[in-house]
Amino acid sequence: MAAPMELFCWSGGWGLPSVDLDSLAVLTYARFTGAPLKVHKITNPWRSPAGTLPALRTSHGEVISVPHKIITHLRKEKYNADYDLSARQGADTLAFMSLLEEKLLPVLIHTFWVDAKNYVEVTRKWYAEAMPFPLNFFLPGRMQRQYMERLQLLCGEHRPEDEEELEKELYQEARECLTLLSQRLGSQKFFFGDAPASLDAFVFSYLALLQQAKLPSGKLQAHLRGLHNLCAYCTHILSLYFPWEGAEAPPPRQTPANPETEEEPYRRRNQILTVLAGLAAMAGYALLSGIVSIQRAPSARAPGTQALGMAEEDEEE
Repeated sequence: MAAPMELFCWSGGWGLPSVDLDSLAVLTYARFTGAPLKVHKITNPWRSPAGTLPALRTSHGEVISVPHKIITHLRKEKYNADYDLSARQGADTLAFMSLLEEKLLPVLIHTFWVDAKNYVEVTRKWYAEAMPFPLNFFLPGRMQRQYMERLQLLCGEHRPEDEEELEKELYQEARECLTLLSQRLGSQKFFFGDAPASLDAFVFSYLALLQQAKLPSGKLQAHLRGLHNLCAYCTHILSLYFPWEGAEAPPPRQTPANPETEEEPYRRRNQILTVLAGLAAMAGYALLSGIVSIQRAPSARAPGTQALGMAEEDEEE
């Protein structure tokens, strides 16, 4: 019997099954199609077989870490949410996906990772409280830098040099994008009728994060909440496909009750990396602060140093 497909993704919070845009999109698509995944919701990307989240381990042991490639693999396995779409609806899907990436994704990154107030009080707070020590000291900052680089790529060469002008332009385009989505959805349950498609999975992941997070600086959030059909759309998908998901607080950090589990290699690797990172941090602090100094003895040789449906389970449970 083939091994089950396993999905590793960021854990839930803010009333959502995952706080990460890509993880939420893949989770939603899998729920739409009924793909039989064993889901590992974790708060340490180093426990993923790819070292990043989300990541899919296929029944043949292959590891896929790009959201679109994960969904493509699920389609090959006969879990296709777009099976009944017409050619025109397929073209509309591609057009709206491009619109989301060009107009809405930059503002979503700016809202959660660039806006100082939102980043400190919401984004960094969640990740710092959810991640294990010492990763919570440096991984949120590293993730922020990666998202800022991604934002620069999305904005391209024609971005205004003035940051305020850039922000104004981005938010204006995002508001227009939300209004267009609202008009396209109308009074329908989903974008192509009564059944969800891949477009719904991606639109929901964008909108749900914006709707559910308690943002102190919510410029675009206020516009979204004025579009009542989009808000009802997100609430409908949450209640229908994730009725028991999400938590307002970050998950507690607990050790699994049974040490002889399939996650033992990841736990052992994490422990070793944690100890090494802690030792390196303490040594660096001691050297920089002058607590410890290194001097060369004239008659002694320094000794050498030694180098060193979906079956879900929350890793933190």
